[in-house]
Amino acid sequence: VQLVESGGALVQPGGSLRLSCAVSGTYWTILSMAWYRQPPQKQREMVAHINTIAKTNYSDSVKGRFTISRDDDRKTVDLQMNDLKPEDTAVYYCNAQLPYGAGTYWGRGTQVAVSS
Repeated sequence: VQLVESGGALVQPGGSLRLSCAVSGTYWTILSMAWYRQPPQKQREMVAHINTIAKTNYSDSVKGRFTISRDDDRKTVDLQMNDLKPEDTAVYYCNAQLPYGAGTYWGRGTQVAVSS
């Protein structure tokens, strides 16, 4: 499983950004997917998660502003981020998990900076 993120950029507070993660490999249909982020000098944290039947959950800090979605035809997972705040500044990582702890995969990350 290989993950490649795209879409990171510099954006002003209150703006929007859409991140995308392209997934290659043969396990797409059984992968649970997530977006994590790592702010400067802080630990990596889960932002949003979507399972194989598109059930989602979000961290409290992004609930109502971010939306995670998956496209089974394109094998992509997107993160739509609205009303961005400076505290959303971080490197955002795509994560994929096989069931029963059989494997976890990470992308290399994409930088999001929110600043005026």
